[in-house]
Amino acid sequence: MMTDALVAHSSEIEQADFYKKTYLHVALSILAFIGVETVLLKVVPVELIAMMFGQKYTWLLIIGVFWLASVLANKWSLSQSRSTQYLGLGFYILLEAVIFLPILYIATGYSGGGTLIFQAAMLTIAMFAGLSLVAFTSKKDFSFLRNIIIIGGFISLGLIVAGAIFGFNLGLWFSVGMVVLASASILYETSKLKNVYTTGQYVGASLQLFAS
Repeated sequence: MMTDALVAHSSEIEQADFYKKTYLHVALSILAFIGVETVLLKVVPVELIAMMFGQKYTWLLIIGVFWLASVLANKWSLSQSRSTQYLGLGFYILLEAVIFLPILYIATGYSGGGTLIFQAAMLTIAMFAGLSLVAFTSKKDFSFLRNIIIIGGFISLGLIVAGAIFGFNLGLWFSVGMVVLASASILYETSKLKNVYTTGQYVGASLQLFAS
């Protein structure tokens, strides 16, 4: 069992080591996601992928699975057992790869190649690094984002339910809104790491950030 102190109560050297290990694990998680997704795109039958995407209530299922996975991710990320943290991280990577399979299959079909996944991953890492830098260097308290994220999440869920029931396309602006919501989530989760995790919970912290 680990008995490390909270990151906020640790020395600057210990904090720097915690953040270095955390973001190394986040980067490796994204690369692992690329690897798993690439394998799934090659081995999963096209008919199964089409069935996953073609059902009317697919997005409702995706949101439900994401919610359940987020609950599990949060529970596992706070575990004092590093093996449990790694188990949670691996589970979440696999789950996200399965959920994104139909979306990336269509995207790679339109782009005419599999490089889209790698490009999107690199863009994600760059955006993640930029937002995290803002959270670290800014003296601003981002706790106010919590209510915005919760309200935005319920609004997006309502739009998805309405789209599934009434059959309308959510369109580009919905996608833009989801990106903004994800960015706010990254800022919020990054800013609260030091007050939630101990210096030995860098795997759990990376899981929390990857899930955001």
